[in-house]
Amino acid sequence: QVQLVESGGGLVQAGGSLRLSCAASGRTFRGHTMGWFRQAPEKEREFLVAMWWSNGSTYYANSVKGRFTISRDAAKNTVYLQMNSLKPEDTAVYYCAASPRQGVFLASYEYIYWGQGTQVTVSS
Repeated sequence: QVQLVESGGGLVQAGGSLRLSCAASGRTFRGHTMGWFRQAPEKEREFLVAMWWSNGSTYYANSVKGRFTISRDAAKNTVYLQMNSLKPEDTAVYYCAASPRQGVFLASYEYIYWGQGTQVTVSS
């Protein structure tokens, strides 16, 4: 059974940084696309970044390009999201997701595995 477990969320002041982790288990993720999304209250789930597990190729949403960085540790089957220069508008629940296909997938329906989410709150 595939499991994605996020951690690393919390409360941070504007301008600060956080690193989220997504521990993946249950299958080999080679050939998968890993993604990070977020959802703020009363807003739709927003795509942030996607990465091909096979070679680390990435695609970022403009809203986080230059501030957020996705990476992976294949030995630990873990994906990370380093978030710098955080703003109050980054406040949301952050989700890790996985698609069994490789591609640039911006829509949440392209991902079939999801974590439970981790709350990130940025104070002004």
